[in-house]
Amino acid sequence: MSFLDNYEDIATRIQRFWATYPNGRIETNILDFNAEKGYVLIQCRVWRDIEDLNPAGTDIAFGNVSAYNIQMKRFFCEDTSTSAIGRAVGLVLGADKRPTAQNMAQVEQVDPAIIKASADDYDPWAGTNTTTTPISQVIPTIAEALTDNASDPTPRCTHGARVWKTGEKNGKAWAHYKCQEANRANQCPPIWYVVGADGKWKPQV
Repeated sequence: MSFLDNYEDIATRIQRFWATYPNGRIETNILDFNAEKGYVLIQCRVWRDIEDLNPAGTDIAFGNVSAYNIQMKRFFCEDTSTSAIGRAVGLVLGADKRPTAQNMAQVEQVDPAIIKASADDYDPWAGTNTTTTPISQVIPTIAEALTDNASDPTPRCTHGARVWKTGEKNGKAWAHYKCQEANRANQCPPIWYVVGADGKWKPQV
């Protein structure tokens, strides 16, 4: 048994949120981003109802590309956004552990030497960084992170990763991947799913 078994997966937490608050709203925005220094600070705000004036929960996540392994460096922006969502949703749901399984897996996998080097060399609040990577080397990585997410099976649209939602109407189960854009007028059409002969969800054709 791994210690990660005590932490909730982000996808599970988000699905639990939509099941609890089907008319809810999740919104992320970048508070700070520096391609040259390789960091991003993302805020997530969560509403229990899309019509609520103020969010029910707010949290942030900080991502530093140097703390990721070589396979994940190109996705550090997406991973940081997902982390912010998981933390904010956990606040609204009243999760007993705000960090998610993904957060703790990073703690378990990241080389302590990398963490120490990052902490020693970089202070985001002071705005100093004694060891910087040339911007010409970092920008292609950031561009790939923002435009290419082939290893993530979650469908995406122009507003980011879609959110899985399920429900039931007139005795018939339904499911779709929903656009996370808060303004309904600007939302991308949902991707609908149906239950196949094997009892599993499949894209509607």
